[in-house]
Amino acid sequence: MNEDIFNMSVRKFLKKVGVTSQREIETAIRAAVENGSLKSGAAPEAKVVLSIPAVGLEVIIDGTIETE
Repeated sequence: MNEDIFNMSVRKFLKKVGVTSQREIETAIRAAVENGSLKSGAAPEAKVVLSIPAVGLEVIIDGTIETE
């Protein structure tokens, strides 16, 4: 395995995940506050499931999204 290629590929994937996730979270939270389904200042729980079936990886990452 070429460690440099592997490392760069993982970093590229994680950057894509981070950018896409942030955009989707911001859009959803703002829309929910605007339509009244989420109170301003709320801290909704969030969960991400990281899965790579080919290697048997499944990790759940929990957290909250602070809005104030």
